[in-house]
Amino acid sequence: MTVVVGLGNPGPGHVRDRHNVGFMVLDEIAGRVGTTISRRAHHAHVGECTIAGNQILLVKPQEFMNRSGRAVASVAEGYGISCDRFVAVYDDLDLPLGRVRVGRGGGAAGHRGVGSIIDHLGGQDFPRVRLGIGRPPLDTDPAEFVLMPFTGDEQSTAQTAVERAADAVRVLIVEGAERAMNAFNGLGGDAPAA
Repeated sequence: MTVVVGLGNPGPGHVRDRHNVGFMVLDEIAGRVGTTISRRAHHAHVGECTIAGNQILLVKPQEFMNRSGRAVASVAEGYGISCDRFVAVYDDLDLPLGRVRVGRGGGAAGHRGVGSIIDHLGGQDFPRVRLGIGRPPLDTDPAEFVLMPFTGDEQSTAQTAVERAADAVRVLIVEGAERAMNAFNGLGGDAPAA
């Protein structure tokens, strides 16, 4: 089983936040395979599906971003899943809006949700799919910026990135991290649909 964890903040007040693109990607994946992410378990909303014969658990932690690792650790313990069987999907301030980047391992790079996962799993060797949300304007605190929705002009680009990230998750699961990195980490972030 592969566990795909989308990072975000729970509650209706955060649905459109830039910080919630991880949840948006999981919703996109669930919509494509005709499942829901609604069962409550492991401090999260979870859903199950199959992608090209691979059993997938979709997980949206329901504690705030900085405590995402608690849900991930509960899933790891409950299912007996090792660190490398998790895929984390989350926002990245350091990538331009709309860019999708696939990677494996490494630190948290200042992302507290990822830091929480690393702390709770006791390892960092898991694949990641990052979505660029852009840098905040000079007069805006990054902590406030991530809790803002995409502007009207940004929404189309953000939605395209969500769809591409869902494609990247599929390629990562079906064909492996190296193929996904080769396909999605190009200069423009463009990649063929999976």
